[in-house]
Amino acid sequence: MRVRQIALVAEQLASTRAKFFELLGVDGDFADKGVAEFGLENSVMAIGDTFLEIVVPTQPGTTAGRLLERRGGDGGYMVLLQVDDLAPYHEHLNTLKVRKVWEADMPEVKAFHIHPRDISGAIVSLDQMTPPESWKWAGPNWQDRKANNVGYIDGVVLQAADPDAMAARWSEVLKAPLANRCLSMENSSVAFKEARDGRGDGVSGLSFAGCDLAAVKKAAESLGLKWQDNVLEIGGVQLQFT
Repeated sequence: MRVRQIALVAEQLASTRAKFFELLGVDGDFADKGVAEFGLENSVMAIGDTFLEIVVPTQPGTTAGRLLERRGGDGGYMVLLQVDDLAPYHEHLNTLKVRKVWEADMPEVKAFHIHPRDISGAIVSLDQMTPPESWKWAGPNWQDRKANNVGYIDGVVLQAADPDAMAARWSEVLKAPLANRCLSMENSSVAFKEARDGRGDGVSGLSFAGCDLAAVKKAAESLGLKWQDNVLEIGGVQLQFT
């Protein structure tokens, strides 16, 4: 299991997309028309062989729109985890009586979304790709439009009023070992911390590895973002660069 894609939710697509383009050194992205099913439009950016997605509601009554209202603005939305074989997770979740809110079964991908109330903190997607190095949600030729300033997403942080309980639940549902409020995965991790900003439970941070720190810092300064100890905040999420 590994973190393969993180989705953030925003009120405005064009301006948020432009900020991340400049900060991460992205020249092109993919707009997945399939997300219209959820009342969304999006931008998917290739960060090495991992992906950052920005979603924006296009109609009232969406899950993303309710999240924007509940958390008071832009922030985290989804965590997409790649697994080698999805079948055992179907059985495991059925045993735990964990609900699925969406499923896909295609030649190139099998996937499902876990009901956020049954895991807490975010919508979690488990995805099995064929072949494993592919990623359908990034569109064709994503290998030709990778970010220039950062190498790959190597971690995500969720905050909660009770981070120990959230961490334990994620560990149980995902069958992932837990130590020090952190789930260690292949080339990545999911960590949990106490919520102290009044925004409630949810994705609160991302980390990028293999970064050109000088380029990221220059872009951050151009955008007027505060840069301290290789960390900044954008779109309601704290970003760390190594």
